[in-house]
Amino acid sequence: MPLTKSQEYIHLTITTDWRANAGTTFETFKQPAVASRGMVVTNHPMGSAAGLEMLSMGGNAIDAAIGAVFALSVVEPMMVGPFGGGYINLRTADGESVCIDNYTLAPSAATPDMYRPVSDTWPDYLLTEDRESQVGYLAVGVPGNLKAWEELHSGYGKLTWEAVVAPAIRYAEIGFPASEYLVRLITDHQGDLGKFPATAEIFLPGGSPPTPGQSIVRRDYAESLKAIASGGAAALYDGPLGHAVAEDMKRNGGLITIDDLRSYSTLKKDSVRGTYRDFEISGPPPGNTGITLIIEMLNILENFDVSGQGFGTKDGLHLLAESLKIAFADRFEYLGDPAMMEIPLDWLTSKTYAKQRAAGIDRSRATEQRAGTRTSESENTTHLTTADDEGNMVSMTQTINELFGSKVTVPGTGILLNNTQAMFDPHPGNPNSVLPNKRVVSSMSPTIVSRDGKPFLGIGTPGGVRIFGSVMQAIMNVIDHGMTLQEAVEAPRLWTQGQDVELEQGFGQGPTIGMSGLGHPVVRVANVAGGMNGILIDHERGLMTGAACWRADGVPAGLSGGPANADARFNPLV
Repeated sequence: MPLTKSQEYIHLTITTDWRANAGTTFETFKQPAVASRGMVVTNHPMGSAAGLEMLSMGGNAIDAAIGAVFALSVVEPMMVGPFGGGYINLRTADGESVCIDNYTLAPSAATPDMYRPVSDTWPDYLLTEDRESQVGYLAVGVPGNLKAWEELHSGYGKLTWEAVVAPAIRYAEIGFPASEYLVRLITDHQGDLGKFPATAEIFLPGGSPPTPGQSIVRRDYAESLKAIASGGAAALYDGPLGHAVAEDMKRNGGLITIDDLRSYSTLKKDSVRGTYRDFEISGPPPGNTGITLIIEMLNILENFDVSGQGFGTKDGLHLLAESLKIAFADRFEYLGDPAMMEIPLDWLTSKTYAKQRAAGIDRSRATEQRAGTRTSESENTTHLTTADDEGNMVSMTQTINELFGSKVTVPGTGILLNNTQAMFDPHPGNPNSVLPNKRVVSSMSPTIVSRDGKPFLGIGTPGGVRIFGSVMQAIMNVIDHGMTLQEAVEAPRLWTQGQDVELEQGFGQGPTIGMSGLGHPVVRVANVAGGMNGILIDHERGLMTGAACWRADGVPAGLSGGPANADARFNPLV
């Protein structure tokens, strides 16, 4: 059924009724938000509230992003914190495109043989004895989050640093209600959390997980945030917090030193860019792999009538699967830390290369590609998107890797440490093996889509290796299928890296049977990747839509309204 004018106004995007030729239809679970002055979307309501507070104080999208991520470090501690890493994608009001690589580094004392692998074959290939690369002090990489947050704010924010940290301090001091989701995750991991007294004190009060709704207070972390508010990132990288970390590492066999923290630097880079139909796609360049592969896959799919095939049809899903297999094969072959290998970026993102790859797709059967890279990227991270009416947009994905990271909290600080060392190959001599000061390969995809030189869509998701395929599908949902943003982020997803093809249960039996008939080994799964969120801007109407999907506790929060008319008075007769 065609959309009414009111529906078009609410959803902002619609050009076609995608259901008319779809192989799968679905209904959305959540509602979007529409606003005129600013939008914040995070995977926790208090994170979105903190970002909205920044906008209401006269801050811009950058202030909103930093206020939100600090708040998330309190209320979404299993996903993100200052002792983590990630990628930031910024599009400024004057058209500048900036990417910050703040991923973690292996400590300078790390060695290729520092772990003892338990197997040389998949699926246990990445596991190590005593889980040393996952739990405890040897699992921790040198962090980049806090330094990047400060650099982004100092370069582009409007409010004071103290102002953007303030909501997080308030949440940590007063406490926040434990969600059912957080309680479930604490329960699942209480054995590991209980190994570290400072961690157990926070998440296992009285020796047990909290109950849903129970207040979690993080007083030590509030004091650390106050030190960060007054002293900046230096409080961690060369100050009392950093020394506390280094001393705790030394006591417990960890490798990170105060010199590791002092020497860490983010990488500010030009974005990698490509086009899809009439849109520009931009995001972080290698060593991030996500945007490069999104552009490659979209270039491949541009050779086909994606819209005409319809959403969730056998033929459409086949093309997605084949494109993903090609992308993972190329990732294994060509992508890594650019400081340590040459990457043919221009070739991988070229239309010429994509045309060659598209020509190799057999429309009648599944083909074999080299299976995707052996990597351990946790699906447990966070993404947030912000925009303002000045024309700024931020898309950023940040993590401490696996749930609750290394499970280590530095005593007296409330700071939970990452376990990003688990992302390295524990076998020496391979492209992703551990080396001192090395960055791991990441699939994070904080994406900005532009049209006519203006930001159109900011989008991203948690989800480890499943991130870039999921983001790519959401972009197609908007551009090719004409879905609303809410529909685009909630739509069923597909994923493969060359082995089984995972189909979310939202796809019907018909497409599933059809894919099996083409030779794809299909597995039905509850969800692919995590809680996607994004913002779509309608420049003609001066409105923006924020949306978050059902796979996380995501919430959009928008700012509309404005000041009173100049002649407004309480008593118009005066």
